[in-house]
Amino acid sequence: MASGSPQQGFDLDISGVAGFFGGDASVSAMATVHIYEGRKWLGWYNQPGSFEIAKRYGQLSRSRFWDALYPGVNVDPAVLFEFDGMEGPKFTAVRSGTVLPKTGHVAQLFVDECKDLPIALSPKDIPGTKTRVAKPGFVTIADLPHAPHPVETPRQQRNAASALACIPILASIAACASCAVLHDWYSFASILIGIIASGVSCYVIGMGVLTFSHPEAAPGAPRGDGVMDSGGNELVVVRGEEKAVNSITRGCFSLEYDSKPQYHTIGASAMLLTLQFLAQLLLIPQGTLHGQILFLASLAFSWGYNSYLSSLDKASIQRTILIDQVLRIADKDAGMKKYELGTRTQMVVFTLLALAPAKETALKKVLDDLLPNDTDVWNLWKAHVLPRIAAGFSPDGTIILENHRLFPGPSGDATSSLSADECKLLNTLCEDANAAAMMYRMHLQLHSQPRPTSDRYGSAKSTNSSRRGGARPSVGSLSYVPLSPSNSSESLVARQV
Repeated sequence: MASGSPQQGFDLDISGVAGFFGGDASVSAMATVHIYEGRKWLGWYNQPGSFEIAKRYGQLSRSRFWDALYPGVNVDPAVLFEFDGMEGPKFTAVRSGTVLPKTGHVAQLFVDECKDLPIALSPKDIPGTKTRVAKPGFVTIADLPHAPHPVETPRQQRNAASALACIPILASIAACASCAVLHDWYSFASILIGIIASGVSCYVIGMGVLTFSHPEAAPGAPRGDGVMDSGGNELVVVRGEEKAVNSITRGCFSLEYDSKPQYHTIGASAMLLTLQFLAQLLLIPQGTLHGQILFLASLAFSWGYNSYLSSLDKASIQRTILIDQVLRIADKDAGMKKYELGTRTQMVVFTLLALAPAKETALKKVLDDLLPNDTDVWNLWKAHVLPRIAAGFSPDGTIILENHRLFPGPSGDATSSLSADECKLLNTLCEDANAAAMMYRMHLQLHSQPRPTSDRYGSAKSTNSSRRGGARPSVGSLSYVPLSPSNSSESLVARQV
């Protein structure tokens, strides 16, 4: 058998499999070209799944020509490469009145980041009390010291993933050279076409620039303090300027290409990948058995590398970019604190304390939204809680929490119409509210900085000065009057000194 002649005996016939196998992993791996520095130059290897990749890329292009070649729903590049597309939690602002039934991808990333935070305090950390624990929930308080620009371009990361690209590249080159030595020019051409098509498409896709954008806040807008609720056992309180909160609730990642909006360059790369599939479909059956094995080996190395890239947690990488580069929360331990509370009622009262001071009507809207219970007992409890929360703050925003029970509970004529069971439930709800107030008091002791003072319900009058690079601003310190268990008249006062 001549080494350069077509194989007359056993034939692997892998040409059809090569065009479809591993396509999903290859598309997922391609998302890393926008994250890792220099990755767009490292796609020069014969990778599998060329037909599947071409079909997915072709749906990015928008014209009658490309729609005819690659029919299907046109998608945005950011959605295809998983930089956008997730649906976020509901957001309710306490000062501006903004209500977003659904936020976007960035808000969900932020909530997921909060879920991974360590718990700063839990019910067992409250001394001298027995807190009711039914279904534990978590509340994260996030202070946003930096307001991002309307459009920002995060810098790319450096990672060993780019260096590992030398493995499939060298494997493909070695397989191509070995086919040349064996004079198997059909397999040689198949591998070489795969290297060129993959390298060109990787470079074209990598030309997109990952950007972050959000709408600017209206001049004179109040602070954007609000709460995000995904409907589970997690609440996230965000506090900061309107444009800082906007970056979470309305911000988005996108991929900007010079060929936008038709994306003709991406369509051309999809066509090149299609031609690769057709060429390999014709050439591989003509190659020798040794050449086919070398072709398969090059695909194996490439598939392994693509599988590794696709296994990387890209959502986690996006969260790192969001926190470190966009929001510039340099110290998550100081700027984002997570608390465990025993019941949903405790969670909501704790959230309201974190959002106060604010208009009572605004707090009631948040309260009714988070606790929609509408019975006589619940309405009586809500009417009792809201004024007491407002009373915990002086007109300039200084926090004053009394040492005795902040929510002693309604009495007298207010409870005369309630049954014994309803009175018991009311007392339970008030105990939950007191447990939340105790937790918030401990939060104030734990937190090294006070809430920014404000004109009661309007814009902040904080002396915060955002520092470049994400460092937390210095806004003073807290002074606390010591608490004495034997003296219920003493109070805890948080004031700037």
